Amino acid sequence: MEINKYIDHTVLKATTTEADIIKLCKEAREYNFFSVCVNGSYVPLAKKELEGSDVKIAAVIGFPLGAMSKDAKVFETKKCIEDGADEIDMVLNVGFLKDGKFDEVETEIREIKEAMGTHVLKVIHENCYLTDAEKRKACELSVSAGADFVKTSTGFGTGGSTFEDVALMKEVVGDKAQIKAAGGVRDIETAMRYIEMGVTRLGTSSGVSLVSTGKAKEGEY
Repeated sequence: MEINKYIDHTVLKATTTEADIIKLCKEAREYNFFSVCVNGSYVPLAKKELEGSDVKIAAVIGFPLGAMSKDAKVFETKKCIEDGADEIDMVLNVGFLKDGKFDEVETEIREIKEAMGTHVLKVIHENCYLTDAEKRKACELSVSAGADFVKTSTGFGTGGSTFEDVALMKEVVGDKAQIKAAGGVRDIETAMRYIEMGVTRLGTSSGVSLVSTGKAKEGEY
């Protein structure tokens, strides 16, 4: 199994610099990761650095809180696609979900998907803030709205991906959507177990460490 092709090589910290993005893209080329995952302002730079390679570019939308307006998220999505993003990782509106505003949550996801055309949409649920019932509902709404992936976490909440959450998400979405585990994928054993559970993408800043030593370094997420 080529675990590198499951990895979205990620740098999303507030302190990220252009040098960090250049390094990220260089590593993604060297290790043949599936994609890099970056904040929207760095999509043009990533596009330039990855020219001529097969590495995709994923941009995060509404990151990391998901609480901005739907129109702002749709605009951000269109801009990232225009700048060269291949995939979008959006954070759903967690507060709306918890308030039972299910129509608003679903409409937002659907409008973002429609703004992307055929590009891949991953919906981040930020499971650490949700009850099991809310996690199930988030999966149902994401699938209904046309999402390609459901994703466990931003990596910036109070907790990251868990085996229990992935099992629950798989039970709900079945074959209707793929699953991305993100946040806390810090060793090869964890990564392999997620893949065995049906996860098709791993979001991690530990990609190089995982494929070279099998374990994340201090400070990687």
